[in-house]
Order: sequence, then structure tokens, then C-alpha cells
Amino acid sequence: MSKAPTHEALVETMTGGMVSSPAAFAGTDVCRPDGKPFPELRAELRSISDLRNLWACLSSLALPIAILAGAFYLDHWTATLAAIPLMGVVQNRMFILHHEGAHRLLFSNRRLNDLLGVTIFGWLSFGTGTHAYRRAHAHHHRDEFGPKEPDFLLYALYPITRESMRRKLRRDSTGVSAYRTLRPRLTGLFQRRYWANSFRFYLGQLIVFSLFTVFGHPWAYLFLWVLPFATAYQVLNRLRGIAEHGGMTRSFDRRNTAHHVKQGLIARVILVPHGVGHHLAHHVDSGIPFRNLPKLTQILEEEGYITPEITWPNYRSLWKELFSGGVAK
Repeated sequence: MSKAPTHEALVETMTGGMVSSPAAFAGTDVCRPDGKPFPELRAELRSISDLRNLWACLSSLALPIAILAGAFYLDHWTATLAAIPLMGVVQNRMFILHHEGAHRLLFSNRRLNDLLGVTIFGWLSFGTGTHAYRRAHAHHHRDEFGPKEPDFLLYALYPITRESMRRKLRRDSTGVSAYRTLRPRLTGLFQRRYWANSFRFYLGQLIVFSLFTVFGHPWAYLFLWVLPFATAYQVLNRLRGIAEHGGMTRSFDRRNTAHHVKQGLIARVILVPHGVGHHLAHHVDSGIPFRNLPKLTQILEEEGYITPEITWPNYRSLWKELFSGGVAK
């Protein structure tokens, strides 16, 4: 019987296809050799804008209401069809706010942070409304591509063929990926140890369904909430995820673990809202709130940690390279 490969062997054979091997960074009087700002600047960058973040949360909660109101008012199949990708974009924004809450950077008051960021946006992004995502995501930041990396397979084996990518996007857009994501909640009903998380998940979705019912459109929950998550959101999630870490590798140098992409307006609205596109800066210092990540990115560029050689001009150019070859899977 053959022996299972070690994690080190998996990292060696399945990752690193997109690493550009940046020149060593010795540090400056502003940043340490790992890119992290020195304490005085870091304290400044760690300030949380509670009122502006409250507006971000409230507007993100209002967006789906506006989309639904428009679709119901127009009462035509074309309006419903148009609402599906729009709701996927909104759900993507909600997940990013959940991500910020999981880092406990959404509000300086921890109770408010956990209520809105962890519970409410956790439920709205089809989670359990608990700290389960925060605990799993912590492994991603402590050791990208390490043995406890929750998304190792999402980022591995790039670059891949165009046909391979088409198959992935086909699974994303037809509900296959969503089913795989939600399957633990379905099977959890029949396994006692998963009852608690499954109950919390269904409680959250029951609340969302109840809101659709209150407004007189219970079936819209399936067509304008579940369907967008099962299709448009899954496509956005993959495209964003591989643009963050696809083809990178395990390393103490974060420039080898995460991509750096210039941020355009359309990308910021649809794909990478709330500063999440400044992903290399986020991994250099995951304690910096999203509003200050553009400033940290600028500092890292000025200090020479981020160089033109490791900078992608836009997401389109990065995706083109990610789909440029490799072994189909």
C-alpha cells in the first residue's frame, strides 16, 4: 500500500506555479523586513472608523431590499433574471463584511462587531452565524498553504488550462459548487455532532425566508436569494479567491503567498469591495481594517516591498495568466 504524500510534498508539487520570486526586502525605517509597519505607524493604521463602517453595513443591508423592490415593482421575468446576478454581487459584499467581522475589525465595540459582522452577515452569506469561519480563517493567515489551510485545493495547481477553468466555472454557475459547500449542513441533520451548527444555519435561513414571506413573496427566497448564491456568487467567489492566492505557495514572505493587483473601479464595485482587493497588504498585516489597506498598500509600494515586478495591472491580466497552461483537472 502506497504511503500518503506529506504536506510538504503536496506544497512542492501542487503550488508555486505563479510565484515571481521577488527580490529580498531588508526593511526600512517604516517597515520591518516582513513588510509589517513599525508600532507607531501600525497603531495609526489600526484605527477603526465605526460610523463609516456602520453606513457600509446598513447600505449593504439596504441593497438587496432595493433590488427586490425593483424586481417586484416591475413584475417581469426580465427584471427577475437581471436581479439574480445583482443579488450575487450583494451577497459577495456581505461575505466581505463577514470576513471583516471575523477579523474583529468592523467595529471597535466587540459586541456590535460580532452581532453585525459575525452573526447577521454570517447568516446572510449562508454561514452558521457563529465564529466557525473566524477560527478556520485564522489558519489561513497563520500559515498560508500550511497543513491547516482551509482553501488549499482552491488555490492549488495553477496555472491551469482554459478547459479546466471552464469546467470549474460551469460547476460554479450550475449549483454544483454551492451544493458541495452546503452539503455539511444537509448531512449534518443526520449526524448528532453537527446538529448545533446545522440548527444555527437553518435558523439564519429561516429568518431570511420569513422576511420574504412578510413582504408577500415567499417563493422569491428560492429564486432571488438561494439561486444567486448557488450561481453568480460562486463564480465571483472563485474568481476573487484565485486572484488572491491562485498558484502561490507556502512561504514566510507574503509576496510569495498572495498576489498584488491594481484596483479598478469596476472590480472594486463587483468583485473586491470594501478594500479586500488590497490582499497582499491584508496578509502583510491582517490587523489593519479594510479602510486603511489602500494606505498600507501605498506605503509598501513607496518603501519598495511591493515592486512593479510583482504587480498585476488588472484582474483580467492575472486571470489570463492563471488559465494559460498547466495540467487539466
